[in-house]
Amino acid sequence: MAETLDLITLTDPRSPAAEAYRTLRTNLTFAALDKPLETLIVTSAAPGEGKSTVLANLAITMAQGERRVVLVDADLRRPGLHEIFGVSNERGVTSTIVEQGALDDPPLVDVGLDNLQLLPSGPLPPNPADILGSRRMEQMIEALQARADVILFDAPPVVAVTDAAVLGTKVDGVLLVVSAGRTRREHVQRARDLLERVHVRLIGAVLDNAPRDVTLGGY
Repeated sequence: MAETLDLITLTDPRSPAAEAYRTLRTNLTFAALDKPLETLIVTSAAPGEGKSTVLANLAITMAQGERRVVLVDADLRRPGLHEIFGVSNERGVTSTIVEQGALDDPPLVDVGLDNLQLLPSGPLPPNPADILGSRRMEQMIEALQARADVILFDAPPVVAVTDAAVLGTKVDGVLLVVSAGRTRREHVQRARDLLERVHVRLIGAVLDNAPRDVTLGGY
C-alpha cells in the first residue's frame, strides 16, 4: 500500500493528528451505544473540505482496533480513495451494481493493512444518484455486511448533489466533515437541513484542518 502524506495514521501514528483520529473512533463508538453504527457515510457540506482523507484515516484506525472494515468509494463523480491508497479503480461499486454475479464476489481490493479492504468506485456512471438509490445498492450493502464489522462510505458533498442524502437513507448514520477556516457556516446549516429533511441520522461533525494547540505539550 502506498503510504501517502494523507495517511497520517500510518506515516506518523504517534502524532497529535493520528491521536485525534483514534479519539474520533472512540467517540463514534460511544455515539452508537443505543444503535450500533455498522454502516456510516463520511461526507462534507461542500467540495475541498478533506472528507476522503478523514475517512481513510478513520478506516485505518478502526482496522487497527481489530474491527473488520470495508471502505467504499461511493463518490461516483470525483472518486479519490483509490488514489489515496495507490490501487486500481478499474472495478468497484459500479461493477458490483451492473455485473451479474458480482454481489456474490464483490471486487474488494487488499490495501496491505490487516482488517481493511477497499471497494473503489469503479467506472463513473452517467446517473450516480440513481445507482446509489437503487435496490441493487441495498443488496450490495447487505453483501458487504456479511464480510465486515463496519462499512464506511465516501459520498459527494451534500450541498453540491443529492447523492449523500440518497445513500444516507440506506445506512445507520452520516458524519459531516467541516474544514476550519474554509467551510462556510451557511453550507453546514444547509447540509444539515437537507439530511434532516429525508430523515437521515446525522451523527455529528468532525473538524478538519484545525490549528494545533501547542499549550498541550506532549499530551
